[in-house]
Amino acid sequence: MRRIAFINEKGGTCKTTLAVNTAAWLARERGLRVLLVDLDTQGHASKALGLDVRTLPRNVFHLLTDDAVRLADVVRPSAVPGLDVLPSYKEMADFPVVVAADARRSHRLADRLEAAKEAGYDAVVFDSPPSMGLTTRNILVAATEVVVPVALTYLALDGCAEVADTVRQVGEAEGRPDLGVTKVVPTLYRKTALATAILERLKAYFPGSLAATPLGYDVKVDEAQSHGKTIFEYAPRSRGAQMLAAIAAEIHGGPAPRMRKRASRVE
Repeated sequence: MRRIAFINEKGGTCKTTLAVNTAAWLARERGLRVLLVDLDTQGHASKALGLDVRTLPRNVFHLLTDDAVRLADVVRPSAVPGLDVLPSYKEMADFPVVVAADARRSHRLADRLEAAKEAGYDAVVFDSPPSMGLTTRNILVAATEVVVPVALTYLALDGCAEVADTVRQVGEAEGRPDLGVTKVVPTLYRKTALATAILERLKAYFPGSLAATPLGYDVKVDEAQSHGKTIFEYAPRSRGAQMLAAIAAEIHGGPAPRMRKRASRVE
């Protein structure tokens, strides 16, 4: 079972957009049974799939802190066939305090997700909070692959290097030297001199790991999220859908779909 974590301690890197749409692409285009695990206190990944997290009786916090709660008690189906959601909400802010005395506090997520194998999921996709606290460490312990979205802005490379170093340290501490950043995805791409310079530096720092398709801006992606849908449901022929499908294909390891040329630029 693949366990793919989207991680960056900085907010505003399109992490949730990538996690949600990659999970949906794997279910839609590859026929996989996918579990999207939302671990952010804002519950944006859950909301982006149309869930009203405020009304749910249980979420991922209850699964991680109450041994009587089962995975099946918390998971919710999405409108995408094959894609289920483990929702999150503001209770997750209390997670580090509640499990502070547990010697296996960094393994709570990995332990609880053993049931995902039994449930027949082919892949688990994690949307992490914008921090490197206990919740993110739980994600790293549970993950087999790490994808880092990098906004092409000032200090982006420095922040990405710090994330990669943290992933390496956790891997060493957990006896998993194979754990590392498997894909770096440039986001918020615009055809500017600064973005081009940052891309070149990323290529040098992450040879072989940098996604060939940077994620540029398309208003259809924002519109899709506001309607609680993936871009593939809301605007399947849009530029945003093409970019996100190409990125998801790279993460999956298959050939990236060829993007159609358009006269207008993605700004």
